[in-house]
Amino acid sequence: MHPTNEAKFLEGSRVYLRPLNMEDAEMYYHTLYQPETRRLTGTQQHFTKHQIEQYIANKSTDSSSVLLLIALQENDEVIGDIAIQDIHEMNRSANLRIAITHSQHQGRGLGQEAILLMLDYGFGIRHLHRIELEVFAYNPRAQHVYEKIGFVQEGIRRQGLFYDHQYHDVILMSMLTAEYRAKYC
Repeated sequence: MHPTNEAKFLEGSRVYLRPLNMEDAEMYYHTLYQPETRRLTGTQQHFTKHQIEQYIANKSTDSSSVLLLIALQENDEVIGDIAIQDIHEMNRSANLRIAITHSQHQGRGLGQEAILLMLDYGFGIRHLHRIELEVFAYNPRAQHVYEKIGFVQEGIRRQGLFYDHQYHDVILMSMLTAEYRAKYC
């Protein structure tokens, strides 16, 4: 839980996106070690609390990414994070990633709302032309959500992820600004 005086950078009806602050380091550190979150995001690396603090400090000066926490409008509970990263100004392209960290908040459309807020920011404010993402073949629920939002599958990196003693396909999906505008504007 976070107090209601947190800055709400992007607001939806059920969630809002806010900056990640140094006060969030402890909470963020613990979410990185939830087994299901690690599996769905393909996270393999281990982090110390000090590394997380440095990561948060570095994000405040990193113009190639925007990392935000996803919080519930009703009670300010942080339920995950979302980022537009690897922003390439010349190509007007970027990568999107999201993690909803607790199963009780998954499958309720909250992640979809957060993605739509971030797409509106990416295409409308940052003037991006293309936003891409990766989803692992063992996460068909996320793939379905991305397709529902309007992302198009571009290809598969066969056995591109080695996780939990097995190779898994990585599915590349993207959305172009014209596709976004046709569907949402």
